[in-house]
Amino acid sequence: MATSEEISKNRKALRDFQIIETFEAGLQLVGTEVKSIRAGLANINNGFVRIERGEAWLYEADIQAYDKASFSQHEPRRARKLLLHKKEIAKMAEFYNVDGLALVALRMFWKNHRVKVAIGVGKGKLARDKREDLKKRTVQRETDREVATFNRKRG
Repeated sequence: MATSEEISKNRKALRDFQIIETFEAGLQLVGTEVKSIRAGLANINNGFVRIERGEAWLYEADIQAYDKASFSQHEPRRARKLLLHKKEIAKMAEFYNVDGLALVALRMFWKNHRVKVAIGVGKGKLARDKREDLKKRTVQRETDREVATFNRKRG
């Protein structure tokens, strides 16, 4: 059974983009990066993906330096190669070449003792779309609150 534990989540991506499709990719890391991730020093808030020369690369993912490392240390914001099949890269490249779409990192998680990244194909939301989402969440929260109050009184 595959277990998955979330490491980092990009909440801004879900707010700013309407996610059309998602991909799951492995991440090529060095030893000190894995240790830093285990210590909770990873952040993908500004992470995005570029397709370059037939390979997918993750940019702006911040994995802080590991304090207890000996002589070698990794660069915190270096570009990291994503491990995908050629068909998946080709499909992502189709989206990458369309104006108005972006490949954003949604979340980083453990799966079978390996670090994975969920990548979303996102279309930017307009300000009015963001306001509509905010209104929907507010109405849903108020509805849930009223239902909970009603249920508490009844029983």
